[in-house]
Amino acid sequence: MGLTAQQRIIVGFDPGLADTGFGVIKVQGDRLTCLAYGSLRTPAKVNLSKRLSLLYQKVQEVLEKYKPDLVGIEQLFFCRNVTTAFGVGQARGVVMLAIGQRSIPYLEFTPLQVKQAVVGYGQGNKQQVQKMVKLILNLQAIPKPDDAADGLAIALCAAQSRTTLLV
Repeated sequence: MGLTAQQRIIVGFDPGLADTGFGVIKVQGDRLTCLAYGSLRTPAKVNLSKRLSLLYQKVQEVLEKYKPDLVGIEQLFFCRNVTTAFGVGQARGVVMLAIGQRSIPYLEFTPLQVKQAVVGYGQGNKQQVQKMVKLILNLQAIPKPDDAADGLAIALCAAQSRTTLLV
């Protein structure tokens, strides 16, 4: 049973080298349903190229399983720790590669945009975002780990986006 023109699957990614959060939602008109969420983890004691390769494989598995119509991804945000910023940037590149190879339309969002879309206030805190994700998607509990809740928030932001120009 395929999706109708009014239905679409959206995956949100919160890239990170150690943990890349993801959330999968189905949009049917005004109804939003959580299909899945989780964290794609890579072991810290493995060399960088292997970690990136493992992350790529895991992202491909998510994309293959859910076959999204749209992907939302968080933009690289200023990090005080340069090492963390490089890792996030590399992980983000791997996610972008997987999306690009499948020619899936995507939208990029800053953390401020995600908070604005989910909480209604761009300076909302992590707990507010998590509570709103739970409320909007009618979940029984706040999604864990935090990266997974962020992935769902990014997917919600993409669902709410009125952007017509997809990258």
